[in-house]
Amino acid sequence: MTDSPLPTRTLGAGGPAVGALGLGCMGMSWAYDSARRDDDASVGVVHRALELGVTFLDTSDVYGPFDNEALVGRALAGRRDEAVLATTGGLVADLTGERPSISRDGRPEHLRAALDASLQRLGTDHVDLYYLHRIDPDVGVEASWGALAEAVLAGKTRAIGLSEASVDELDRAQAIHPVTAVQSELSLWTRDALTGVVPWCAAHGAAFVPFAPLGRGFLTGTLTRATFEATDFRAANPRFEREALEANLAIVDRVRTVAARLGAAPGQVALAWTLAQGEHVVPIPGTKRTTYLEENAGAARLELSAADLAELDELPAAVGSRY
Repeated sequence: MTDSPLPTRTLGAGGPAVGALGLGCMGMSWAYDSARRDDDASVGVVHRALELGVTFLDTSDVYGPFDNEALVGRALAGRRDEAVLATTGGLVADLTGERPSISRDGRPEHLRAALDASLQRLGTDHVDLYYLHRIDPDVGVEASWGALAEAVLAGKTRAIGLSEASVDELDRAQAIHPVTAVQSELSLWTRDALTGVVPWCAAHGAAFVPFAPLGRGFLTGTLTRATFEATDFRAANPRFEREALEANLAIVDRVRTVAARLGAAPGQVALAWTLAQGEHVVPIPGTKRTTYLEENAGAARLELSAADLAELDELPAAVGSRY
């Protein structure tokens, strides 16, 4: 594909310019198809992303846990200034059971220690964006957000954001310190955020960062059977159970129809629809393969007509809950 510059968007009011599409790094080392993990190949994907203008990289301390940040840090060695780097804190993984379990820890002391540890693994003295991964109901958004605001003053992160927050929680955080970005799931089969959070971000100068904009790979049209290894997150996800998946294939069939008309891949159509939800929207599709990275980047140049968007807006809701 051409290496012409990727269109850019601003990461929050007055924030840095980033490629219109970012790169979610989680799947390189955790949650999806981990038996095929290849760190050397993933480093190559990050390097290719930077060449293409996919400069916004997303990781977290819980991915692995910890392995993904170390991988991203390795990939950015000597190239830190080429990337806009985001990581998160506030979730803790327990790997002692048969399946990993995750709990919330939004205590200020935990977040301070977590950010320091993340910086060490990433090999940098600051990140560009630090998210509270989930709000801890036992702590409250105000206490956690105050700790993140202190990290901005300390120069350890340039901006802060929230993941999966409600409009009320965003208002409460905004009263303490500006919310630069909100990360939540948004795709053609998960559209809940469009009714409240996406408009809130537009009104408050915050970026909205959709994770899983390809429906955890489903909207690419390449997953037609619910066959995943036991450690793959999707093996226990309700939307990938056999009956739900078969019902949800109707969504993919409609996306394929639009894609065929435009001479594009289904995943590109899905990403283009997500981008069309606002200039403040910066999706972070994940991949560990250069071919898919390049295909995804092409979505930033795909123009959907009003008729295309209307057809996609009319897609049925997905069968099965998100988690």
